[in-house]
This record gives sequence, C-alpha cells and structure tokens, in this order.
Amino acid sequence: MENHAIVLFREYMGTGLIVMWFLVSLVYLFLKEEKKQIRVLFLYVPLVLLLLFFNPLFGFLMSRYMGDDISYRILWLLPVTVVIAYTCVSVYGRLAGRKRIAFSVLAVFLVMASGKWIYSNSFFSRAENLYHVPDSIVHICDAIEVPGREVTAVFPLDMVQYVRQYSPVVCMPYGREILVESWNEWAIQNPLCDAMEAEQINAARLCALAKEQGCIYIVLPGDKTIAGSMEEAGYGLFLETDGYRVYKDKAFDAASSI
Repeated sequence: MENHAIVLFREYMGTGLIVMWFLVSLVYLFLKEEKKQIRVLFLYVPLVLLLLFFNPLFGFLMSRYMGDDISYRILWLLPVTVVIAYTCVSVYGRLAGRKRIAFSVLAVFLVMASGKWIYSNSFFSRAENLYHVPDSIVHICDAIEVPGREVTAVFPLDMVQYVRQYSPVVCMPYGREILVESWNEWAIQNPLCDAMEAEQINAARLCALAKEQGCIYIVLPGDKTIAGSMEEAGYGLFLETDGYRVYKDKAFDAASSI
C-alpha cells in the first residue's frame, strides 16, 4: 500500500511545477544564501516541516489523534510562495543587463505556466462582495441583527459556513461541524438539522425545535415546500431576499414590545 503521506503530498502538488520550483529554490538557498535569519525561515523551517510530514511515526500520531483529513494541513505551513519569490529576487539581484531581463521574463512565464485557471475548479467562484461570502448572507445577517445583543438563527446547511465568517453576533444552533462526522458525531443526529434539511418542511415540528434551541429566526430557501403554516406554528414571515424566506419568532416581537 502506498504511503499515505506521499499520496497527500502528490494531491497537494497540483500540476507539480510550483512545488518543483519550491524544491529548486530550497537547493538554491542552501548553496547561495548567507544570511542566517533567511536560512532559518526559508530553508530550515520548511525542511523540518517536510521531515515531520513524511515521518511515519509523526504521521501515525496525527492520523490517530487528529484524523487523516487534518494531517495534510501541515503542508499549509510551507512558505512556498514566499520562498519562490525571495529566490527569484535573489537571483535577479545577482544578474545584470540582458540576463536580468531574460530571467525576469522566464520567471514570470514559469510561474504562470505552473498553475491553472482557478475558476475552472467547481469549488471556486468569483467573489460577490468584499467579504467573500454570498450576497444573501450579507443581506440576511444585516437584516436580522439586533443592536446591542447576539441573535440566534437557524440556516440551511449550505449557508452555515458563511454566516460565521461574516457576522460575530448572529449565532447558530449548529455550525459547520455538522458536515464533518469525525468532528462531532452526535451532530449528525441533530433533530433541528434534520427538520431543516427535509425535502418537505414540517412547519409545526421545525418551529417547535427552533424554539427549543432559542432560534429567533428561521431561514429557508424560497422554493422549499412547507407542510402546515409557519404563522400558526409561531413564526411570521419577516423577510424575502435573494431566494430565501426569513421567518421570525412572533413571541420575540411581543417580548420586545414590553
């Protein structure tokens, strides 16, 4: 069986060219770099990280206590871009005249040829705003925030990872951990999440569970089929925006008016 660390590193490499330039840069720094602090940061630290990553004992401990889906993140610590950039600048400074110009053009070409158009990947899309979250998150969170206090709302699963990025005062009864079984196994059986993600929403059950969790708001896709009345179950329609419907606990309005 192929070593798990090697498999992860191969997947991390992508096309492989950027990592190859990174390794070439390490060799260059080993041979040419004289500044001690640069050698420590850009040479010794990456080498130690690589040695740890490929160490079978370290890999076993990481897999046992952190999980296989976490260990690859060690590679995020590698200063790949910084090391390549510093090496290019260092080589550029050692050259002169036409050699310097030729090297600059070659370096830019190699970096461009080493990657792929990012938006060809289905996991990437153009940012809709400065916050790099969907516009629907911005509009809904801004609408439901209550000045001077936190507010709890339950969102569809495809929105929870963005809410926590955008707003520090909009709380949720469950977050992204519900999507990762190894993080929190009990969350997979969360009744409120099951009610939210059902093909047809049971209004009475959803609203009862939301009240138990202290959710003032319920956010549902606008095309979601609802069996029963959210209004009769205690949540009135508060807002419609970006293809979503936001329902608000009517008891909260009553309590606020006292």
